[in-house]
Amino acid sequence: MASLVACVAQRWSPAIGDPDLTAWLTVLDYGLCAVLAVGVVRRAAQHGRERQFWLFLCGLMLFLAVNKQLDLQTALTAAGRCVARAQGWYEDRRGFQRHFIEALLAATALCFALGIYLMRKKLRRNGLAILGLTVIAGFVATRAVGFHHLDALINKQVFDVRVNFVFENAGLILIAVNALFLMVIARGSAARSGH
Repeated sequence: MASLVACVAQRWSPAIGDPDLTAWLTVLDYGLCAVLAVGVVRRAAQHGRERQFWLFLCGLMLFLAVNKQLDLQTALTAAGRCVARAQGWYEDRRGFQRHFIEALLAATALCFALGIYLMRKKLRRNGLAILGLTVIAGFVATRAVGFHHLDALINKQVFDVRVNFVFENAGLILIAVNALFLMVIARGSAARSGH
């Protein structure tokens, strides 16, 4: 275990991983989504699964805001590489990476399906957030794998903006829009009832 920690420490350290403007905007977007999720819990979320979903979303958004700059998925990738080298299968890692990507994508699809099932009675109210969460999970899974072909694709620039910024923030926008929608509905209901 000590050799694994030493190997990972050579490839990753907890520091600001991406100091550019788009990374900080993404951190801000995660924070905004966390605040909006709290707003939904306080004002709009009904009891039960909907409330639990938005509390979970708040915690996840806070974790991902911190992760965005500490780059914890790089530590995970480094650990995988260190284990592969120590066990002697690093040169044959492509097959493992492919299976790992397939498993992550299957897990993301399963989480999406589970979210739809668990929130089926509240799907109209929370569908955008579930979709946004799925987009973010797909993005995080892609980044965690560190597969060079996928990294090359999401690090491309279109009109001076990296694809990974658009990919990640598309999920955050869906969550934020859903949260704002729920709070507007709650405010309208409160105004009609005279509260």
